[in-house]
Amino acid sequence: MTHNGWANLREDYSPSHIPVLCKELVEHIRLPKDGLVVDTTIGSGGHSRLFGAQLGPEGMILGLDVDPKCIQRAQVNLSGLACKVVLVRENFAKLPEVMKEHGLAKADFILADLGFCSAQMEDPERGLSFQSDMPLDMRLDDRLTVTAADLVNQLDENKLADLIYKYGEDRASRRIARFIVQARQRQKITTTGQLALIVKKALSKPGRRPAGRIDPATRTFQALRIAVNRELECLESLLEDAPNLLQPGGFFAVISFHSLEDRLVKNNFRKNKMEQVYTILTPKPLTAAREEQMANPRSRSAKLRIAQRV
Repeated sequence: MTHNGWANLREDYSPSHIPVLCKELVEHIRLPKDGLVVDTTIGSGGHSRLFGAQLGPEGMILGLDVDPKCIQRAQVNLSGLACKVVLVRENFAKLPEVMKEHGLAKADFILADLGFCSAQMEDPERGLSFQSDMPLDMRLDDRLTVTAADLVNQLDENKLADLIYKYGEDRASRRIARFIVQARQRQKITTTGQLALIVKKALSKPGRRPAGRIDPATRTFQALRIAVNRELECLESLLEDAPNLLQPGGFFAVISFHSLEDRLVKNNFRKNKMEQVYTILTPKPLTAAREEQMANPRSRSAKLRIAQRV
């Protein structure tokens, strides 16, 4: 991708929609004109628009997302491409079924950007943010039946602590769970603001400012979001299925935003390399250059790993 191409893409998207690590992706991935791109997390279509520009009329983009608002935005943003575009509201854990349903055997490129955009963070229906008071929901797919409020109000103290430790990697998980259980006995926890305040109280120390740059509630919110959306289980399914869905020479790229995701990707790629299924194109994960981090703070935590099907 040329410098001007990257600059143009940035200009076309608001800060909440800027796709991350585009330059690094394009440097590693070349597609045939008739290629099939599978974007398993279409979002607003930024990455797909970039790679769709490499495709001709005989090429195709298959885009998946569980959020219907993302599907709508992507439909608009990808409308000018020469290639065929098919968008499906489905979780990428069901990718084999979706490809079979559309008569697609093997892809030239599978991309999974595991982040979510600021529009989703700010959406009052999602309940993902504690910057403002929202219903404590956290479902990216509103067809799911269990919300964050269900977990917070119904799990026993030990299971709640285990969840916060496993998915949030918070060493204070026992104390946080205890404070949550005590608080819900007085009043049901139904909003993000309520929960954030409880976690902050659990972690506060009189006369001392909290250590670190992140908000004390961040890890607990991450843990609940991961649990509600079954994010790691779905990622494991995609990692397991990908080799069977790629052409020989096809690319698989995953952009992760926290260590739990990145560890799964790293271990899967290594296993498939040992079994001579993949060649790993990124021995170490690629991260955003300083210029991109300045333009898009979301990119600071992004890690990109790319494998190629043998």
